[in-house]
Amino acid sequence: MFEFDGGRPLSKYLRRFRDEESGNVAIMVAASLVVLLVSVGAGVDISRWLNARSQTVAAVDAAVLAGGRSLQVNSKDKAAAVAAAQKYYKENVTSRLPVVGDTVNFTVAEDGMGVSASGTAYIKTPFLQLANVDKLPLLTASQTKFSGSKISVGGNGGQNVEVSMILDITGSMKGEKLEALKEAAKDLVNIVVWEDQSQYYSKVALVPYSIGVNLGTSMANTARGTLTSGTKTTPGAQKYKFTNNGYPQTQKTFTGSTCVTERLGTYAYTDDPPSTAKVGYNYPSTNNPCPSAQLIPLTSNKTTLTNAIDSYQATGSTAGHIGIAWGWYSLSPKWDKVFTGTSAPASYSKLTELGPKGQPLLKKIAVLMTDGDFNTAYCNGVIAKDSGTGSGDSADKINCNATNGQSSAQALKLCSAMKASGVTVYTVGFDVADQAVAKNMMTQCATDPAKVYIAEDAEQLRTAFRDIALKLSSLYLAK
Repeated sequence: MFEFDGGRPLSKYLRRFRDEESGNVAIMVAASLVVLLVSVGAGVDISRWLNARSQTVAAVDAAVLAGGRSLQVNSKDKAAAVAAAQKYYKENVTSRLPVVGDTVNFTVAEDGMGVSASGTAYIKTPFLQLANVDKLPLLTASQTKFSGSKISVGGNGGQNVEVSMILDITGSMKGEKLEALKEAAKDLVNIVVWEDQSQYYSKVALVPYSIGVNLGTSMANTARGTLTSGTKTTPGAQKYKFTNNGYPQTQKTFTGSTCVTERLGTYAYTDDPPSTAKVGYNYPSTNNPCPSAQLIPLTSNKTTLTNAIDSYQATGSTAGHIGIAWGWYSLSPKWDKVFTGTSAPASYSKLTELGPKGQPLLKKIAVLMTDGDFNTAYCNGVIAKDSGTGSGDSADKINCNATNGQSSAQALKLCSAMKASGVTVYTVGFDVADQAVAKNMMTQCATDPAKVYIAEDAEQLRTAFRDIALKLSSLYLAK
């Protein structure tokens, strides 16, 4: 047996050591249990936090998209957009674990092109409180400032967009009305034309109209044939002499222009190309001239579009059916020999072909705007004698009735055919004298009543164009 000083055996020393260390061991065990408890509890708290955070982020995403959709329906009512976002947020967090300090709220972007979220929210931590962590953030200001909906067209929208704006620049639009139209049309351009055109494109064509549509020399020659020199009694002449309305002894010379008129015969209300059937010549009078503003084919060049809009001058009477025809032609793939290169409209087949996001690869949109009745139709390229009030006096007309009938009747036939081809039609009546008549015309021409706008002043006109642009747009989440 081993013995130490005093003859005490080793076993007695070990028992003494055990007795003296028992308190320390208990402390160590207790501490270990606390650490273990905190660790297990932390796992529970983190699991609860992840679940609540996932629901909160999803609720914010749904809310900002709901607010953005509200703006698409009515861009003027920002309060409604905020209310829609708040409603969706509350509905989507009803099953969430209880939280504290939820200050999530929503605002409309300054440009009106989306809804953003801000604020914070926390969840209590029953176990991590032991480590002085009584709550965890579900959202923080730095996180939510990037959570928002963005309304846009093109790249992030997942589809291509072709828009033709058919714009009334007749004499009755002079002054403030024309300036209001310019601002409204530029708004639509700036909203619809997406900056990044590399994957998906958005393009706009401009079709200003009054007594006809000015194509410029090159396009006019392709569409209606080349004018020849001299004075003849056939529509192929540069100068055309007619017996004036009701006065067979008096003649007036009308000089051909780069404007065009309606197509006659079998192809009057189709989008068949000019190689199949030419459009009509235009012989305006001095008092009712071809407008200087020319048709701009589809383009994504905002500078080209806005500069063209800014140059508009009001003149002439209203051959709205000719504007509608060219709005359709500018979107028709059958006219790719007139509108070439990047201005060539895409195939109608793309309207039903689905892209990777499940959306049609293409939208074709026509936006028709007018401030009054369509009153000008043609016979032999000159304003017909039975054209409506406001189409000019007898010196502006030929002594025969409109070959295809009145402008408004032709307009409705063209609208019907255009819609049947797959083009979606929006209509805007602006400061019209007879709203009932205008609304009837606009409603019949539009794809459906929801796409009809009757604007009484400049602000309503601008709102109408913005609403149309937003409805054409696609919502996506901006993070």
